[in-house]
Amino acid sequence: MNRRQLCFAALSFALIAVSAYARKQTHSNAVDQQHRAVHALDRLTFGPRPGDVQAVAAMGVDNWIELQLHPEKIDDSAVQSRLSGYRTLQMTRREMVEAFPPAPVAKAVMEGKLPMPRDPYRRAIYVAAIDRVEHRQEEKQKSGQAATPPNIHPANLTQPQLVRREARRTVDDLIVLPPPARMNRILALPVAEQHDLLQGLAFPRRQAVLAGLTPEQRETVVALNHPQAVIDSEVQSAKLLRAVYSDRQLEEVLTDFWFNHFNVFIGKGADRYLVTAYERDAIRSHVLGKFKDLLIATAQSPAMLFYLDNWQSEGPNSDAALGRPIRQGPPWARNSARMAPLPTAQQPNPQNNPPRRTGLNENYARELMELHTLGVNGGYTQHDVTEVARVFTGWTINQTNHGGGYIYRPRLHEPGNKIVLGHRIKESGENEGLQVLELLARQPATARFISTELAQRFVSDTPPPALVDAMAKVYLKSDGDIGEVLRTMFHSPEFWAPEAYRARVKTPFEFVVSSLRATQADVTDPLPLLFTLNKMGEQLYGAQPPTGYSTRADVWVNSAALLDRMNFGLALAANKIPGTTFNLAQLITSAGSVATPTSSIATSPTNAGASSAMVAASGTGAEDPYQVQLKLEQTLLAGDISRQTHDTIEERIVGPDLTAEQQSPAQPPNVNVIAGLLLGSPEFQRK
Repeated sequence: MNRRQLCFAALSFALIAVSAYARKQTHSNAVDQQHRAVHALDRLTFGPRPGDVQAVAAMGVDNWIELQLHPEKIDDSAVQSRLSGYRTLQMTRREMVEAFPPAPVAKAVMEGKLPMPRDPYRRAIYVAAIDRVEHRQEEKQKSGQAATPPNIHPANLTQPQLVRREARRTVDDLIVLPPPARMNRILALPVAEQHDLLQGLAFPRRQAVLAGLTPEQRETVVALNHPQAVIDSEVQSAKLLRAVYSDRQLEEVLTDFWFNHFNVFIGKGADRYLVTAYERDAIRSHVLGKFKDLLIATAQSPAMLFYLDNWQSEGPNSDAALGRPIRQGPPWARNSARMAPLPTAQQPNPQNNPPRRTGLNENYARELMELHTLGVNGGYTQHDVTEVARVFTGWTINQTNHGGGYIYRPRLHEPGNKIVLGHRIKESGENEGLQVLELLARQPATARFISTELAQRFVSDTPPPALVDAMAKVYLKSDGDIGEVLRTMFHSPEFWAPEAYRARVKTPFEFVVSSLRATQADVTDPLPLLFTLNKMGEQLYGAQPPTGYSTRADVWVNSAALLDRMNFGLALAANKIPGTTFNLAQLITSAGSVATPTSSIATSPTNAGASSAMVAASGTGAEDPYQVQLKLEQTLLAGDISRQTHDTIEERIVGPDLTAEQQSPAQPPNVNVIAGLLLGSPEFQRK
């Protein structure tokens, strides 16, 4: 071989090597992009849907993240159509109280203090509510007798078996009627039968009673038994549906995060009527804005004022506490329509609930600094708590029992200057509270506390200090711009570090929603899913303490919880959850052909040979069930499944004592069970 031939051969080998390296690098970059897409979808959404990983990788992960930071650019009309039947989502607090009256409003109508509605649907709700009020009053007057269970009319208690038989017969007669005739028949029933119409009904029969009715008619039928249940179920259902179907996923994740940060409990009295507007107006509107605006919005929300009792707080030296007459006061206390005086004995106002003041209340002041801004080690003292409580006297609610909004009442405000964190707050009425909120929002301790909580939610339970420091600096530099803080985190090396990948455990809400998204389930009625979340320990809006629900893994990981999750996955895949439909064939079709997974398990020759037992009809179109299993692993877990989990599922399907050749072709493996087991697998619990 001459010199020219040697050079040519060397050049050829070099080109082959470069080409092979380029192909390897291209494959490596593609896998890396897929990993990045999976990680971004795990953290910025409630879990990827089939095809999301490929779509995000094709768009570019950074471009997709930037789009999620601007939710106003994302069309969300699809989820809005699913929410159109929930009328309370757009109602004001007062409209909800008037449409679904609590006992005080029903009593006011009963006593002639408020008019009876003329609309037939609303009138029926009021008649039923008044009947419950009268029944409770009768029970109070009876002495030496046990209290009657709620929502059961006394006339029905003498012959319970007859009543149940009559209720079943009524339902049987109703469900065969067309919707208009059915609704007319329901309105014509005696009040006692209206109360019990849906009581204890199995879900399919309940659905049959409500089928075909308009949203207003459905709400009316439910409200005949329990008006507040309409508000509870609609706001909870909307939260679930938004999390599953919204394309503005980061906005939904942040709405959940900030509601939990500024938690209120839906089960506390008037908050049942206040939570919907609280999330809509105070939380959702500010999730990517300035933190101080979010802080002010929550502070002035009736839901927060009621939950932490600040609406009852009264300055010890205020005009109201000392019984001084109403006076004009300084300029900051005049010429404001919102600064209406409290009703007095000389000025009766039946529309306002009588004030039940208990003196200075420090609940909000303490939680404001400990949980909302500075953090437990934020450098404040008990003196600061008391001073902040004095600042917020007068921040209260107008007409609490009638859905009123925030109002500042000067007569309740504690006079004098205050000292908060060493800063002198000059006496200026309502403006004192605004000054304190801005002061707290700009504290370095607040910047660090908020950054830590965001990093815990999006990175790990114990985020790297360097990341928190970087986020806190951006917070202070941008005047608390939440979007900028998030952008810093999403582009940080700590966010993309290998140890952060699949490092967090899903809460029950995240697990249920991610299961529905991964399987492309169609949810027509969220109520059974809400019951499932209640059983798992995360009732939506149901956290009683101000701390909200924990997102730490150790709170949710135990044997009973994991069993509940496995059972849910199997029930979902087997279509045993009423109101939710899982289409396996559609899911397999959307998964497409099996590409090279990111996991070494699926491509392992040993594993492929061991899975030959699954060469039987899958029930989805005569595909090899092993191929179906690989598709499901890729679709539900993005290919990231351990050998142990893969072998455990295969053993569960094939049987521990059967080889591939011994399995009977007459009993092909149930691929729905495979899907359910994958949803219950350890890998799917992580994000």
